[in-house]
Amino acid sequence: MFHILVVDDEEKIRRIIRKYAEFEGYTIEEAGDGMEAIEICKKQDFDLIILDVMMPELDGFSTCREIRKIKPIPVIMLSARGEEYDRIHGFELGIDDYVVKPFSPKELMMRVKVVASRNKRILEDEHTHEIFRKEGLEIDFTGRIVTIDGKKAEMTPKEYDLLFFLVRNRGIALTREKLITDVWGYDYYGDDRTLDTHIKLLRNSLGEYRKFLVTLRGVGYRFDA
Repeated sequence: MFHILVVDDEEKIRRIIRKYAEFEGYTIEEAGDGMEAIEICKKQDFDLIILDVMMPELDGFSTCREIRKIKPIPVIMLSARGEEYDRIHGFELGIDDYVVKPFSPKELMMRVKVVASRNKRILEDEHTHEIFRKEGLEIDFTGRIVTIDGKKAEMTPKEYDLLFFLVRNRGIALTREKLITDVWGYDYYGDDRTLDTHIKLLRNSLGEYRKFLVTLRGVGYRFDA
């Protein structure tokens, strides 16, 4: 059973998410603020946290940072602010997705399904061991480890997902729409910022091997190695 912690100081928001999540068959726990969420995570395990940014006492970013010290739980962040800075800050903390309020509960559930599917896929992949090497770049798909010139790269979960998809489809021109659909797992709504932010973060993480990630103007991207 997929277990979700919903953290938001607005009871109405928590109630809506619970209604849709339970309809999908997920089990739900709630927290009204960041401090409560941290205490709950010390006692229970979760498959996903849906976490609001703007909360009293401890904001979502700080809450995420503290929880990550305890357990590596995937996070979907909710925020009324959609500025690039906030998105990048969240992704640098390692969140899996960023949803701007007001949001569609149905779309949120689609994004939750992506995280659930990825967790299932990771468990299935543990039975195999796939490694890609090119020059000083080594990618361990099974262990979700990227090594650059012998040093382990620190990347966000979505950077791993994006890089793995690009490498597994190396040499193929991938449109922006396909990357959004296959990596994020939901329909493309015309907002390029999510993909662009992660491409920027991924290039920074790859260092000199960013040369393998080629921009195809007017089309999308290709991993050339």
